[in-house]
Amino acid sequence: MQIEVATQRILLLKDQVSPEEAKEKAWQKKVSAFDAFSKVVGFLSKPKDEDFTLIYSEHRYEPFWHVTAKARYEYTRTTNYKIPVNAKEVKTVTVHDIKYDVQGGEIFVPVSEYCLQEELDENLVDGITGKNAPTLRPYLSMKPHEVTGQLKDEVSADAILIPPQARVSAIMRDSLAKMIKGIQADTILAEQVEVTCVDLYYRPVYAFKYAWASKQKEAILEVDGLTGEIRPGNRVFNEYLGKVLDQNFLFDIGADAVGMFVPGGSIAVKAAKKYIDMRKD
Repeated sequence: MQIEVATQRILLLKDQVSPEEAKEKAWQKKVSAFDAFSKVVGFLSKPKDEDFTLIYSEHRYEPFWHVTAKARYEYTRTTNYKIPVNAKEVKTVTVHDIKYDVQGGEIFVPVSEYCLQEELDENLVDGITGKNAPTLRPYLSMKPHEVTGQLKDEVSADAILIPPQARVSAIMRDSLAKMIKGIQADTILAEQVEVTCVDLYYRPVYAFKYAWASKQKEAILEVDGLTGEIRPGNRVFNEYLGKVLDQNFLFDIGADAVGMFVPGGSIAVKAAKKYIDMRKD
């Protein structure tokens, strides 16, 4: 069996919301960043703008993986079909000049089955948490830009590029485990397993960290750089500020990684890998 692996791509979703718009949107909703605490305080007194201070902001790009795989098995096998007879007095049945004895009210007819089995698996995985994230699906249709050179050249100098913590090899291993089947066949006519999509998306997010001085509280609001949606945040990524993303290590796929897919298996992996030269730096 040969496993075909699609060309790996980096796809960048560019901002549709400007930094100024994101900052203003977040400021208008800053109280909501403090969630339940702000609701309790709101019953007593309505907080004022001067109660809050913006203490940190960042413009970052978060990664997520889109990996799809499919399999097709075509084969034949022989088996016996059990066919019930019409009445208990029937002792033999003749089909095309072949006589079959009735056993327990049935005859057993040997047949040859032609089988076609197809499998499909799709994964959307948050690159930071490693969890399945089907809510990311709308981003797939937002006209991403394929990065053919340096990702850092496609974003502003102060933007943070977060390296994916989830490894694509692990995602592919789990997907292929569903695709590779133990086929019970006499003759295998065709078997094909293909990883049809290995895409790493980067989507823009603005994050704003506020301090509520009188309450000694801090909280984060995030603004989606594509949709403008505002949601509470739980962390910032200032540790990656100013660091260059090494694109050579984004895709840990290769023909020498057969054991990654099927431990102990003898499967050829043919990867069409896009080479992004980072060594020029």
